[in-house]
Amino acid sequence: MNPKHEYSDKLWREADRLLAGGVNSPVRAFRGVGGTPFFTQRAKGSRLWDVDGNEYIDYVGSWGPMILGHAHPKVIRAVQEAARDGTSFGTPNPREVRLAQLVSEAFPSIEKVRFVNSGTEAVMSAIRLARGFTKRDKILKFEGCYHGHSDSLLVKAGSGAATFDVPDSAGVPADVARNTLTLPLNDLGALDQVPWREVACAIIEPIPANMGLIPLKDGFLPKLRKLTADNGALLILDEVISGFRVARGGAQELFSIRADLTTLGKIIGGGLPVGAFGGRADIMDMLAPTGPVYQAGTLSGNPLAMAAGIATLEELKDYAKLERLTASLCSEWQKIVPGTHKRIGSLFCTFFTDRDVVDYASAKTSDTKKYAKFFHGMLEHGVYLAPSQFEVGFMSLAHTEADIEATLRAARESL
Repeated sequence: MNPKHEYSDKLWREADRLLAGGVNSPVRAFRGVGGTPFFTQRAKGSRLWDVDGNEYIDYVGSWGPMILGHAHPKVIRAVQEAARDGTSFGTPNPREVRLAQLVSEAFPSIEKVRFVNSGTEAVMSAIRLARGFTKRDKILKFEGCYHGHSDSLLVKAGSGAATFDVPDSAGVPADVARNTLTLPLNDLGALDQVPWREVACAIIEPIPANMGLIPLKDGFLPKLRKLTADNGALLILDEVISGFRVARGGAQELFSIRADLTTLGKIIGGGLPVGAFGGRADIMDMLAPTGPVYQAGTLSGNPLAMAAGIATLEELKDYAKLERLTASLCSEWQKIVPGTHKRIGSLFCTFFTDRDVVDYASAKTSDTKKYAKFFHGMLEHGVYLAPSQFEVGFMSLAHTEADIEATLRAARESL
């Protein structure tokens, strides 16, 4: 293949003139792999088509939410029907109640939920709630886990024991960062060095998937659960990616663990902007209007997003098929592509390194230049992988064995 990108290149020049960095989210700019991004015209099932007519098998899936595939007929129909009634009300609507029922049924730890507009907003609000509930200021996060771009979480990782850290982004006040403790991932001993009685909450991705895919060591989550419970801190599990993807009840079902608060996103909006946080009723009742912790949003519970989420969750049942498809791809993929391979459910990742990857430091040993060459080779052969070594792949129910065969053939030819 020798795809043409004339129109995408023209759009990129104009976007670079009008948009900050040419994009509305940094990873889309292809800085991690070089070159310029293509512009998508439409999507259907497992495929994307760009503005120049090139077709790609898509393993990014809008970064996770398209678990049924793009433009699923039931989701599109639900959004169309909702739009006929109006796009935003600023009042309660019945779809909020139905989606809340579906979320609570899947996650026993979520006794009450509040919908917001993004994963970042969900995490920001959950942390404020944890601080209000515990009357403590400090939070604990883990190196390489990404929880959105709110100020408290944009801090560099410390080394060894927990440290007060410095901002990782311009515009984040040092005083804000000083209330964030950072620990290395998968270091059980470091958990014992935390000043737990000062900590409002520990937040972690139970399936870390924002530095590539890095499974947690056996015993890590249970120990974190025990330490938070014993010391009056809350455990927030960030399931924005893993929720409804690795199992109906997310990582909490997979690992038999119960969070105090959970953040969700991606799939529960069916491709529309949405986020949610929920948990124990006594904690959630601290939110306004019943409690003193303020959180609000004009577009929260938007009827279009609620409709798309309901349609997605009501249709999403066949996790056995997702597992089968992903296993089919990955079992052959790791024979072809050199590197360190990770998979949990329908999430997968290959690190271009010979080292086992167990934390952010080992992930950073990956050969990003080699990955960039491989990425562009796959793109030329009609397969769209994440434009960064430190992202994951997403399987959907729309992918087929023929897609997998074509993907493996593209990998052999690209290498």
